[in-house]
Amino acid sequence: DGQRIMTASWDKTAKVWDAQTSTELLTLTGHNSGVRSAAYSPDGQRILTSSDDKTAKVWEAETGQELLTLAGHQRTVNSAVYSPDGRRIVTAGSWDKTAKVWEAETGTELFTLKGHDSGVSSAGYSPDGRRIVTASEDKTAKVWEAQTGQELLTLIGHDAGIRSAVYSPDGQRIVTASLDGTVKVWEAQTGTELLTLTGHDNWVSSAVYSPDGQRIMTASWDKTAKVW
Repeated sequence: DGQRIMTASWDKTAKVWDAQTSTELLTLTGHNSGVRSAAYSPDGQRILTSSDDKTAKVWEAETGQELLTLAGHQRTVNSAVYSPDGRRIVTAGSWDKTAKVWEAETGTELFTLKGHDSGVSSAGYSPDGRRIVTASEDKTAKVWEAQTGQELLTLIGHDAGIRSAVYSPDGQRIVTASLDGTVKVWEAQTGTELLTLTGHDNWVSSAVYSPDGQRIMTASWDKTAKVW
């Protein structure tokens, strides 16, 4: 609802802030190492964090009470996000080369996405919740069937590791950001490469679509962000 902002920090905490006044409202304390990501559930009732301590945690958004710990990865958990319907969670494990899908209400591990040859940098759902896309240091992104974990597509074309992969708002495209300094746009259904965005002079760490899907924003180690 745009009322709060959440931040994740190497100080082992996540914090919630009032978006209008910047007042600090909550500090989520419980991870034993740096917090890599923080995300709200679709209904805004829960908060999901991932950490270098090999776990993800679920918190009550209003009070900051810790509700669940998702333990199963062997290394850093780079990211954790809810499915669009809020029923599942997908986590991206760093150098254990996997992503995992969990039942959001109980924290039960449902299945593991295995297929990458190196660390998994990010994982996320398509807007309709039917597919999952993962990005890896093995220079590929993969698309999986979200209900069963079956591997459907491999996106091959980058010359270095991929740091992020996300769907467009309409679910028709995927954008990937890579350590090769480029961003690529792919046809989501077939995995066909459509565009390469060149202009950064160093690693590109993230790329996201605008809400209307008309623009892409990228962030890079060259000290710039770009809009396309």
